[in-house]
Amino acid sequence: MPTVRVVTGDLLDQEVDVIVNAWNRNVVPWWLLIPQGVSRAIKRRAGYEPFRELARHGPIPLGGAVLTGAGRLPYRGIIHVAGISMFWRSSERSIRGSAKSALALAAEHGFSSVAMPLIGAGTGGGDEGTVQGLIEDEVGKSTYSGAVVIVRYSH
Repeated sequence: MPTVRVVTGDLLDQEVDVIVNAWNRNVVPWWLLIPQGVSRAIKRRAGYEPFRELARHGPIPLGGAVLTGAGRLPYRGIIHVAGISMFWRSSERSIRGSAKSALALAAEHGFSSVAMPLIGAGTGGGDEGTVQGLIEDEVGKSTYSGAVVIVRYSH
């Protein structure tokens, strides 16, 4: 069972192997999108390469996840999850699926620690407390054995 820690701060300041980027379903070419929230911060510090790599994977199914390199960031990778729909809304299904898919990829690639934001709480419109509860529930059901840091963004 993974260890879980909830912190308030910046996702990009966490000392972990891999971070989770709350992305969308990626049906619009990446270069036409203006990244919001977490994605915007990642793009500023990582550069374009993780997003170019992500685009080569094609559309991500809602609740799905894709691993890319970390660009200029000090992580072993970035797990991009489709936590919001094409209408920029999150749902219980998309949040749970994203958390589950991210943890499965982290386990598959042997990452010992992962930090994830409140997927779907920002641009996706989800309530922060509800989203955190859904993610914690999925972490509890997961077979991932590493450390999970859930990051509540400090405004």
